[in-house]
Amino acid sequence: MNILDILEKRGLLEQTTSPDLKKILQNPTKFYIGFDPTADALHLGNLVGIIVLRWFQKCGHIPFALIGGATARIGDPSGKSSERPLLQDEDIKRNVRKISEFFRNLLREHPPSILNNDDWFQEMTVIDFLRKIGKHFRLGPMLSKESVKSRVNSNEGMSFTEFTYQVLQGYDFYYLYNQQNVILQVGGSDQWGNITAGIDLAKKLDQKTLYGVTFPLLVQSDGKKFGKSEKGAIWLSEHKLSAFDFYQYLYRVSDADVIRLMKVLTFMELDEIDSIEKKMKLPDYIPNSAQKRLASEVTRFIHGEENLLTAQKITEKMYSQKSSEPLTKEVLEQIAKDLPPVVFNLDNIVSKKYTELAVETGLCSSKSEAVRLIKSGGAYLNNKRINEIDFKISEEDLVDGAFLLLGSGKKKKLLLEVKP
Repeated sequence: MNILDILEKRGLLEQTTSPDLKKILQNPTKFYIGFDPTADALHLGNLVGIIVLRWFQKCGHIPFALIGGATARIGDPSGKSSERPLLQDEDIKRNVRKISEFFRNLLREHPPSILNNDDWFQEMTVIDFLRKIGKHFRLGPMLSKESVKSRVNSNEGMSFTEFTYQVLQGYDFYYLYNQQNVILQVGGSDQWGNITAGIDLAKKLDQKTLYGVTFPLLVQSDGKKFGKSEKGAIWLSEHKLSAFDFYQYLYRVSDADVIRLMKVLTFMELDEIDSIEKKMKLPDYIPNSAQKRLASEVTRFIHGEENLLTAQKITEKMYSQKSSEPLTKEVLEQIAKDLPPVVFNLDNIVSKKYTELAVETGLCSSKSEAVRLIKSGGAYLNNKRINEIDFKISEEDLVDGAFLLLGSGKKKKLLLEVKP
């Protein structure tokens, strides 16, 4: 199949800049996707771009991953209601290095060419920039782009620094065409204006037609962005988020989102995904089995088979423990290796109400929430339901005198290690 057909069927195609692109993509084509090094790791939203990159590869196209070491010093205004804080140069260099390492490890069997736009911008002076690039951009089209228009009309406005971002990214596209014969840029839907800026520049400088493809941003069924949890962003690197927590986030997604996420975040066959969707509507469907498959597929791709097996094993021990099979110290010590416990002194645990401990550990945001949790039947201690609002922790509740496992519902767990 043509790559555009694949992307469309999986919900990964938003817009293309030319009806001719499908025909062009019948042959191997050089393309690039940009990644913004504003942190030392990529997050779940970036995974869509990585998946799209791999689909292009699978169809025989030639990928370039561009890490914006120069443009990160400016900050992309796309989708932002206010200006980003400027990063220090050393932080950006560290972020570029970390993200490059991530790509080399993740796609080691099919590595893309990894580039840093700081390599061609660092030697360019302001005058060079204005003469070589700036003179080819007109204010009318620049101001009409949505990423600019919404900010210019806001109370905060937009700085000249941010305003030049589309010029820099436009030159990236032209440079890669000129140096590497890259004729296609792929990006999220919020990058449309930046992509077309590069297409316009190539047309003016070389009378060359370049192309663009955008994919939808990763959002939930209610329109909110995916990739945030109570602990913050859902990072793709284990030094920022453990494989277990990554697995758990996907294991908890709603039924309304799980099928779409299978299509956009995995390489599962569409026939299999359709079959799972039909099973979800049957009375004998086992709850969360679709989420389990999603979490397994994505975690294996990002963290590898060994880390997936560990995440699955911990999940089974934490969430499938029957009340007739009490937790043991050995089980909790194994869990503690991948789910770092919150440490408490024994004196601060014994005789404390469950509601108070739930708030102190962050399991609940307030005492009233903890009370509602108990009343609704969702409060657990060592996988046993707590039914009394005034329930107090005793030494007998400690697993081998060393651990407690708090639970909010059947999915959210918190491990406590108790010191003498």
